[in-house]
Formats: sequence, C-alpha cells, structure tokens
Amino acid sequence: MEVANQFGNKTPNYSALMGKRFVLVALAIILVAALFGGTVGRSRMFHRTSSTRAAGPYRAAEDIEEDYNAAVSSISSNYAGEIDYEKATQAAIQGMLSTLDPHSVYFPYSEFKKLKEDQDSRFYGIGVTIVQHRDGVYIQSAVEGTPAARLGLRYGDRIIEVDGKDAREWTSEQVSKNVRGGKNEKVTIKVERAGSEGPMNFTIVRDSVPLPSIRNEYMIKPGTGYVGLTGGFQHTTDEELRDALKRLKEQGLRQLVLDLRGNPGGLLDQAIDVSSEFLARGQVVVSVKGRSEYSEPVVYKSSGTDPEDIPLVVLINRNTASASEIVAGAIQDHGRGLIVGETSFGKGLVQRVFQLPFNTGLTLTTARYYTPYGRSLQRDYSSGSIYDYYTRQNPDDLKPQPSPVPGTRNLEAPLALASPTPHPQTGPAVKTAAGRVFYGGGGITPDIEVKPPAATPLRQRIAESAFYFTRQLAAGAIAGLDSYKVERVLYGRSAKAGDYPITEKVIEAFKDFVKNDNLAGFTPGQVDEELEFVKLRLREEIITAAFSNDAGARVLLDSDPQVLRAIEVLPDAKRLAESARNGSSQG
Repeated sequence: MEVANQFGNKTPNYSALMGKRFVLVALAIILVAALFGGTVGRSRMFHRTSSTRAAGPYRAAEDIEEDYNAAVSSISSNYAGEIDYEKATQAAIQGMLSTLDPHSVYFPYSEFKKLKEDQDSRFYGIGVTIVQHRDGVYIQSAVEGTPAARLGLRYGDRIIEVDGKDAREWTSEQVSKNVRGGKNEKVTIKVERAGSEGPMNFTIVRDSVPLPSIRNEYMIKPGTGYVGLTGGFQHTTDEELRDALKRLKEQGLRQLVLDLRGNPGGLLDQAIDVSSEFLARGQVVVSVKGRSEYSEPVVYKSSGTDPEDIPLVVLINRNTASASEIVAGAIQDHGRGLIVGETSFGKGLVQRVFQLPFNTGLTLTTARYYTPYGRSLQRDYSSGSIYDYYTRQNPDDLKPQPSPVPGTRNLEAPLALASPTPHPQTGPAVKTAAGRVFYGGGGITPDIEVKPPAATPLRQRIAESAFYFTRQLAAGAIAGLDSYKVERVLYGRSAKAGDYPITEKVIEAFKDFVKNDNLAGFTPGQVDEELEFVKLRLREEIITAAFSNDAGARVLLDSDPQVLRAIEVLPDAKRLAESARNGSSQG
C-alpha cells in the first residue's frame, strides 16, 4: 500500500485505504493550510451558553483562568495517579479549539516546527520518498542530489533500524520523524536490500532537502505540458511555477494541464501569485471576510502584467483544498480555463498561525474565502464527526463506484463549449463569466466530472505484490530477467517505450511470484482479470526503481483517465476563455 508522506508523493495513488486516507488528508490539510504570522490577543470575550454565574460575557483573563486553575488544583490534589501536566494542557487547548471548527488546531513543539519547515519548502533530513507496505517501511526513491542519493540508498530498501532503534514495525510517519533532525547531524540507517546477504548500515549526515510544491513537470504530448502542483502552497510555489513554465516553453509548450489534485493548500499570497500567472492584471482572485483585520472585506486582485494566454485545464479532486481551491475558483469564475475531475474538499476558512510560549502554536480561523464572483468555498461542518468531514464530502462517497481500466478513453464526448453541471450546495446560485452558473458552500464543482480509477481490494493487492516482485526484479533476483537489474538510478529521464518493457515473460514471472507468495491474497488466474492494471503497476514500479519517483509517476499519469480527459477538452478550454474575454468579466 502506498502512503503519501512529507518526503514526497506520487499521483495518482490507487491504493489508499479509508482509514489511512482520513489520517493523511486531515494532517495534510491541517498542517499546510495556514497563513504564517500573528500574535495572541488577551482581551477576548466569550458568551456563555450555560453557567452558574450571573448571565454575561465570559472573560478569558478572569472566568476562564479561574475555572481552569480550579480544575488543575482539584486534579493535582485528588487524582490517584501520575499527572502529565504538559499533555493535559495540550488536550485542554485542543479541546477548546475543537468546539470552533475543524481547522483551528493546537501544535505541540515537534508539529509546529514541521509546519514552519513545510512553509519554507525544505527541511533537514536524508532525502528519500518512503512507502508503507505490509511488513514495514520501504524506500521508494532517493531524491537526486541529497545525502541518501549520494550514499546509494535505493528503491526497495527496507528500513529496519534508525539510530539503533528497531523500526521494523514503525509507520512511515514514525520513520519520517526519526530521520529528520538538525543540519549536519548524523543519523544511522540500517536497511535490508534484496539480493544482499545481510543488512546494510548507512551513516548519513543530514542536509537540506527540498520540499517543492511542483512534484512533476513534463511534456505529456507534443505541444501539451503537464505541471503537477501537488505539494502545497509554500514560499517558493509561484517561483517554481514560473520556472516550470519557462522550461516547458523551451520544449514547445502551447497548452497546459495544471494538476492540483491532492494539494492541501497553504499560503494565501502564493495562491494569489499563481492565479496571477493566468489572470489579467486587476481581475479579482479572492476576497476575505471575517473579524479583526478582515472586518471589512479584503479583495485580492491579480498582479499579472504578462499573464499566460495558452489554453488551460485545471485538475482537482476531493483532496484539493484551501489555497488550491482559491486558484481553481478564480480560474473557473473568470472562465480562464476548464476544471476537470471531482468536487474539491471545500475548505474556505482562513487560518492564522499564532506562536505560543515554548515554541508551540495554534492555527485559528479568522475569516472565510470567497471566489471572485462571491461563492463561499467552505463545506458545512456543523453536523457529523470529524472523520466524516475529512472522508465523506458527499453521500456518493458511500456508493460503489465504477472501476475503469487506466488508459481507456470511454468517456463522454467533448462538449461544443463545456459548461458545468452545478450541484446546489448551501449557497445561492452565482452567475460567473460567460453566463455560467455555480453554487457556493461545497468546494469547487468541476466543469467536467471524471472519476478516478476505483481502488478495488484486488487492485490494492496487485499493487502491493507488484512492489515486492519489482524489488526482486530490480535487484536482478528473478531468473531469466537479468536485463531488468537496476545498477544505478538515472535521474532526470522519462521512460521510453523500449525501457524495461512489461513482456509476456515478465507477466509469467509475476504469476509465479504470486503463486509462491502466501500473503499475496489473490491467485495467478486473477492476474488475467486485471491484466492492463498489472502491466501498468509493474511498469510504474520498475521505472521508479530505474529513473526515480518522478519518472514512475509519469507512467501512471500517461494512463490517468482524468489527465486524458483534461487533454481532450483543451480546445473547449480555449473557446471558453475566448468567450469570457469577449463577454462580461469582472475586473
């Protein structure tokens, strides 16, 4: 099973389970979707819902402090056990924040430090992408130019110890936490490598590791560029986008697919700057309404002096949130491009980060986002559990979904001029550029809805076995397939048709592997039921081993139904933008 983590991600992820999805999506959106800065006020007034005191406002400096101190005193004097006061205080703060909304959150020291590192677009570590599998955490790819890559850590290495601590039963999050540290500090990693007689030890000096917003960029076909802006909106996001577009133009870029799927959001100023790359100067990007500094609505406009005018399609899904929804909403409201995929997460609450004593902190909702034509982005959170909020954006989540085979193009025909099929949410109807109607209160509804391939139990098992098989294949341990052995990673390459082809011989070897794997959970005969998917996953894994994580992700992207549909409707996106420019638009 693949698990996205702070070391990197791969799009799309066909094998995430619901429980993992809740944890990862919740943490990603909470950790990244915040505006950095601010101080804590001392004179807030809280009105009671019930109280034994006289009716009136609840003063933080008086009543709350009195009640809290009385509770602590009672606990200290009477509790029959050891008391962890730090843990109790953290729980008290988080308990208070949880009564407000799902995005006001307390951060202990380690998590607050990570939040700041993520916003700085880099951290100090060893430089690997890791994935959780059934018997531990494995390296998927070392990042080019990092300490791990220089020392030769590679695809399929199982992490069994970190600084002498047994890591065989750790989660990917635990491994991540333990391999990060201070610049120039050493960490010792013990790994099991396929084809090696015994464990291998690596002592690595931690160094700066890039944490880019753009995880992939390439010409997906002649004239058509793909940019995977999936890693959040950090301080370097717009600069990364400009550089990526420049490189793609040198390769003949004439139209663009901008992928925001799985992007949890981040810094508001970067969302505005990214939107400005495509919107005319002065066009509204987003407005913010709330308390304190937002008591009067603040309208943010495009600063673009020479925006890109190429046809544009933006990809979104249910994990597209916050700042990425601002970009998608601005593009959609102005008719600048088409939105393809699934309805986005629906996070339109603005957080500021407040630093507390001892380097802890909290994010606090201070305002709401609205699209250029006034749609609220925020989905309702007043009923249901926090689990439901992060995993079940709409009732359709509970219904079985079709299971298209990656690479098929059995999709609805391109529209003469694509227009949305709006689904009324909680907000009123809003007419946007080119006369199109949308509804607020539930995220961004795509112009053209395309479901991702379903993660069926069989496909999840196939993906898991494909990894274990390829681990042996890349190590040269599969008889008769010595040519698939990966001696060293060739970074910066995209796979060509003749690179590591998935032949009948490879498929037969995979069937034999499955037959002898008691934990596979499926039979060799079932391989034929999902043969195209098997070929896709095997090729993705071997290309990852040979050319790095980015190249492997491109194998999946080239067959992704949502990406393929985005490419098909680029002519419609061009016509829509022309219609919006010639009609009414908001400045």
